[in-house]
Amino acid sequence: MTLREAVDHYVAWQRDHGAKFHSSAQTLDTFCRRIGGDRDCDTVEEDHIRRFLAGKGALTRTRAVKYGTLDGFYSFALSRGHVSRSPMPPREAEPRPPEIAPSFIFTREELRRLFKAAGGGRKRCLKLDVETFRTFLLLLYGAGLRSGEARRLTVADVDLDSAVLAVNDTKFYKSRLVPVGADLSGVLRSYAAIRTQLPLPEGSASTFLACRDGSPLNKAIVRNAFHATLRTAGIGTSKPGCRAPCLHSLRHSFATHRLTSW
Repeated sequence: MTLREAVDHYVAWQRDHGAKFHSSAQTLDTFCRRIGGDRDCDTVEEDHIRRFLAGKGALTRTRAVKYGTLDGFYSFALSRGHVSRSPMPPREAEPRPPEIAPSFIFTREELRRLFKAAGGGRKRCLKLDVETFRTFLLLLYGAGLRSGEARRLTVADVDLDSAVLAVNDTKFYKSRLVPVGADLSGVLRSYAAIRTQLPLPEGSASTFLACRDGSPLNKAIVRNAFHATLRTAGIGTSKPGCRAPCLHSLRHSFATHRLTSW
């Protein structure tokens, strides 16, 4: 069996068992292209694996991720008889991945500046209006949502009467109910009222937050708006000892502030 055929079988097996398996499938596809997908599985040697793991740049945690992906593939291939042996280097011989810098945690003063800037800094963004973007940011911090979760919320998911958000089929296929406090509930009610005056899609299945043209918010639009708002708010992106701020930093800040308040 060729390497490509074995990889395709493995990817299909993972997805048949419920895994999304997007990034790992991309890693295996890159492996096939670099090593040669038409070669017989048993012709892959440990040296091929080492070169693929090493890449061309400095050591990052990506190496450990690639190792885990290939290790899972070869365990599968061995169990199915696609290979007679695993070419994986010993795990104990792998270099220790570098430490990850802590996440950026906004101070409460920085958050005040951020939300103020979000309420008036989007004049040049033709697709995203002020009310939608500010509500989006407040959902990330006030409810601790991930960016994709907030973007995918439908009208039916936002229960204003009970002040509860239904976050469906998210990371690891899990769903959860998120109660929101009085302040955020008020923000959502105000936005829902504004939303009825905008030319946005109607119906319970339409996205609660949407662009001016009615299309769902996409990752690039909100990311670019966020970085522009950071500049407007005067929030630097190189705080010593931590990673640069990103949208997910609002979720981390939510969790940290909740713990410190307790």
